[in-house]
Amino acid sequence: MPIKVTMPALSPTMEEGNLAKWMVKEGDSVAPGDVIAEIETDKATMEVEAVDEGTVAKIVVPEGTEGVKVNALIAVLAEEGEDAGEAAKAAEGGSDSKSEPKPEKPAKEEAPAAKSEAKPAEAKPAPSGDGERVFASPLARRLAKEAGLDLAALSGSGPKGRIVKADVEAAGKDGGAKAAAAAPSAAPVQPAMSDDQVMKLFEEGSYELIPHDSMRKTIARRLVEAKSTIPHFYLTLDCEIDALLALRKQLNEAAPKVKTEDGEKPAYKLSVNDMVIKAHAKALAMVPEANVSWTESAMVKHRHADVGVAVSIPGGLITPIIRRADEKTLSAISNEMKDLAARARSRKLKTEEFQGGNTAVSNLGMFGIKDFAAVINPPHATILAVGAGEQRAVVKDGEVKVATVMSVTLSTDHRAVDGALGAELLAAFKKVIENPLTMLI
Repeated sequence: MPIKVTMPALSPTMEEGNLAKWMVKEGDSVAPGDVIAEIETDKATMEVEAVDEGTVAKIVVPEGTEGVKVNALIAVLAEEGEDAGEAAKAAEGGSDSKSEPKPEKPAKEEAPAAKSEAKPAEAKPAPSGDGERVFASPLARRLAKEAGLDLAALSGSGPKGRIVKADVEAAGKDGGAKAAAAAPSAAPVQPAMSDDQVMKLFEEGSYELIPHDSMRKTIARRLVEAKSTIPHFYLTLDCEIDALLALRKQLNEAAPKVKTEDGEKPAYKLSVNDMVIKAHAKALAMVPEANVSWTESAMVKHRHADVGVAVSIPGGLITPIIRRADEKTLSAISNEMKDLAARARSRKLKTEEFQGGNTAVSNLGMFGIKDFAAVINPPHATILAVGAGEQRAVVKDGEVKVATVMSVTLSTDHRAVDGALGAELLAAFKKVIENPLTMLI
C-alpha cells in the first residue's frame, strides 16, 4: 500500500513552506530517521526526516517549489515488495494510503446515523492543508464543534489515523487548540483599503510589484495579531552607561587568547547588547512578578529568564533565544549570541532556538536610533527597545556635566505587567546597567 509523504508543519505558525532540496531521488530506499528533504519555512531552513520505511516511488513536488501548503502531498513511498510504479499510480489516483485514506468512505460507513444528525457534521468538513477534509467521524466533528476545538490540530487514534470521540474528549481535557478562541486572532484583519483601492492611487507603470514571501506574510500577520490583541503600555527612561563602557573595555582587554584555524583570537568579545541582555535577564530575576506570560485561564510565571533577541535577516527578522540568560556569564551570552545570529542569517536555526522565551530585546542603537517602542512578540509580556548611547548634558549636584546616555523603552502587556510593575522592572534594569559590576556576581 503506497505511503504518502506530506509537507510537515515545522512550527506552530507555519502554513506553507518552500521545498528547497530533495536529499533522495526516485528509486532510493529510505528508513525512519533518514533525511529526505530540506524545507525553507518563514524563519529557517530545516531538514525533514522520513517516518516510514520504503522506496521513493514518486517525487510529486520538485525541489525549488515555493508556497507548498502544510499537509500537501510531496512524495510517495512504496512498501517493501510493492511495485514503485504501481504505488505512484495508486497515489495519484487518490487510493488509500497509510497516512491519508479516502475522505468519502468513512462518511458512508457512518451513514446509519440519522440524516438530520449527520448532515450538520458533514456540511462543513474541516479542511486540511492539501484541500482534503480532516479524516474524522461525524460524532467527533459534532463534539469538536460543540467544544470549540480545531479538528486540524488533533491527532487521530482510530483506524488509519481517523479522529474519533476519544481523541476529541482527550483534547478537551488537555486544553487543545480551540477554534473559537483562536479564530479572532487567526482570521485575517481586513485592511483599511483594498489592494485595488491602493493601486488606483498610483500611475500605471510607475511601480513594480514584489510578491510577499512567507516570512513577510508571517511577520505581518503576527504584528497585526499582537497590536490587535495585546494592550500595549510603554515606559521610557534614560540610563548612563559610562561605567558599563569602561567595564566592557576592561573585560575585552582581559579576554584570554584561544587558538583557531585563523590563528589566536580572543575567547570572547563583549558587545553593549550582550550586557543589555544580561541586565534585562537579571532585572527579571529581581522582579519575578514581571517574568510572566498571559493566558486567559492563568498567569504563567517563569522560573528563568529566556531572552529573545531581535536579529535582522534578509526579508524580515527573527528572534533567537538565549535560554536562562539570568544564569549565564557575559562571555557565554556573547558567544552564544554570535552563533545564533550567524545561523539565523543563514536560516539554519532549529525551531526550539527561536520559539518561546519570556521576553525580548530589540536594539536599534547601532543605527543611531535614539529611542523607539517595540511590538510585543506573543507569548511574551514584555520587550525592551534599546536606543543609541550618546553623549548628553546631564545635571549632577547642581552642575552640568557630560555623560553617555542610552534611552530604553519597555513595552508591556498591560494585562500581565501593569504600569507600576513595569516601572519596577525598568528601574531594576537601570540599576544593573548603571552598576555593571553586579552582572559579574
